[in-house]
Amino acid sequence: MAKRLFITKSMSKLMEESTDKGHGLKRTLTATNLTTLGIGAIIGAGIFVLTGQAAAQYAGPAIVLSFVISGIACAFAGLCYAEFASMIPIAGSAYTYSYATMGEFLAWIIGWDLILEYLFAASTVSVGWGGYMVSFLKDFGIYIPAYLSAAAGSIMVEIPNMGWKPITDNLLKELSSLNINVDTLPHVTALMNLPAMIIIAILTTLLVIGIRESANFNNLMVIIKVSVIVLFIAIGFAFIKSGNWHPFIPENTGEWGHFGWSGILRGAGVIFFAYIGFDAVSTAAQEAKNPQKHMPIGILGSLSISTVLYILVAIVLTGIVSYTKLDVADPVAVGVNAMGDGMFWLRPIIKIAAIAGLSSVILVMLMGQPRIFYSMSKDGLLPPVFSKVHKRFKTPYVSTIVTGFTAMIIAGVLPIGILGELVSIGTLLAFAIVCISIIILRRKRPELHRPFRTPLVPLIPILGALICFAQMASLPLDTWLRLIIWMALGLIIYFTYGIRKSKLNKELNENK
Repeated sequence: MAKRLFITKSMSKLMEESTDKGHGLKRTLTATNLTTLGIGAIIGAGIFVLTGQAAAQYAGPAIVLSFVISGIACAFAGLCYAEFASMIPIAGSAYTYSYATMGEFLAWIIGWDLILEYLFAASTVSVGWGGYMVSFLKDFGIYIPAYLSAAAGSIMVEIPNMGWKPITDNLLKELSSLNINVDTLPHVTALMNLPAMIIIAILTTLLVIGIRESANFNNLMVIIKVSVIVLFIAIGFAFIKSGNWHPFIPENTGEWGHFGWSGILRGAGVIFFAYIGFDAVSTAAQEAKNPQKHMPIGILGSLSISTVLYILVAIVLTGIVSYTKLDVADPVAVGVNAMGDGMFWLRPIIKIAAIAGLSSVILVMLMGQPRIFYSMSKDGLLPPVFSKVHKRFKTPYVSTIVTGFTAMIIAGVLPIGILGELVSIGTLLAFAIVCISIIILRRKRPELHRPFRTPLVPLIPILGALICFAQMASLPLDTWLRLIIWMALGLIIYFTYGIRKSKLNKELNENK
């Protein structure tokens, strides 16, 4: 049994798959496409939504340090990803890397974890997209009913000069400080988050049509959002009030994870899912024109550019406005408001950039998930339907449609807080396993050709894994419980279907 669980896919077989002209996926992506795909996934909810919320709830102005910690962890993991992606240039990301190093069972674990990571990431970001879109349309006199713009079952209240907001503990505290009795406010119960569901449906359709068309759309969205972010940073430095940075590390409230150094670490864990983008680059390896050369450029290039932008935005945003006022769905827009009436022209531009930026994140998340399904199906661990490629568009259309439909339902009924924490813990687990895999493969197969080599092995992979595990440990207990339940469901599927249908295990049985 142990032999069946830990059977590994040979490197020769993986390389044969990577050069197979009949695999069905079209190689059209350049180094620039891959870099912008990474930026498209990384620059999004982290800047436009989570920066403010994590500062307000966990770290204060020291959210800058949270981004530095997460950026360092990502740099270590990114170097490991770059080695694998150049050496094993096929779809599947960390799932494929684990299959080659630690065996089928652990490959299934990481593959199932990646489903959690990508599927819930697309849903999470679409909820943020919906918030900005509702606000943007409102500026033009178009109102989306409150009961169609929030998670199912959420209680929405209409607050004077603030509009409709879902009831949260932080909102109740804010209303209490303003001597407003929430019971006296108009309220409705939300049915679904319709804007979030609509954007997923549109982008799923685009992904079915083709990877090149999707990449071109993503390139445009990246240009828009990066340009506006740079504009915000450049203008924002003139409006910084240094008093907003004091205290830089707010005193801990007495509860672990709420300010102080523990808050910085929890903030790093919560915002970590914003860095998922370079992992998404590796899922497109089988559609890259020259994966050995271009994959490391795409992974490390997108990570470097995005980390610098994250840190600069965090510095400017917490300098313009007190971190206590940033626990909102559109913190960057709040920062623009704090600049004064003279800068009001920047507010709609920020919203357009947020809408564009979050669109590209959703696109890349919805692109990554079907390609993991594709690889797992090719290995027999999932039904063959998940590896069906459209005859005309050359895309994994069935798994793309299934992914899109499921993400729509999740986005329509679950709140962003639960979704974001689930994605973070899934991402951290994936990165830690990739770091460990590098050490294993270096020892087991030192002779393999590595177009890109992770420096300072085993130090870099060990540090990457340790920082990821530390950030996982900082996340709330209920997030761990949800991860355990998700993994238990995955084990049931593997032992009732995957291990019996596995192509490698069938070959093992035939060769006995």
